[in-house]
Amino acid sequence: MIRTAKYFFMAMAALLLAAPVYAQDAAAASSKGALYLAAGLGMALAAGLCGIGQGKATASAAEALARNPGARPGIFTFLILGLAFIESLALFTFVIIFIKVQ
Repeated sequence: MIRTAKYFFMAMAALLLAAPVYAQDAAAASSKGALYLAAGLGMALAAGLCGIGQGKATASAAEALARNPGARPGIFTFLILGLAFIESLALFTFVIIFIKVQ
C-alpha cells in the first residue's frame, strides 16, 4: 500500500511539474481551465479522504461499543465530536475552493 502510494504521488508530482513546459504565452496562462480542474480534484480528494476518516472513526466506535457497551455515553460523545471535526475539514476545503474560483 505504501509503495503504491509513493509511486502514485511521484507520478502526480511529475505531471504537475511538467505543466509549465507547455505554456505558450500570457493569454494561454490566464485561462481558468486549470483552476477549475484543480478545484474539482481538490474537493474530490478532500471529500474522499474525509469519507475514509469517518468510516474508520465509525468502525472504531462500533468496535469499542462491542467490547464495552457500558461506555456508550463517552464513546458516543467523542465519536460525534470527531466526526464533526472531520466533516469540518471537507467544508473548509469547499469554502476555500469556492473563494479561489470566484
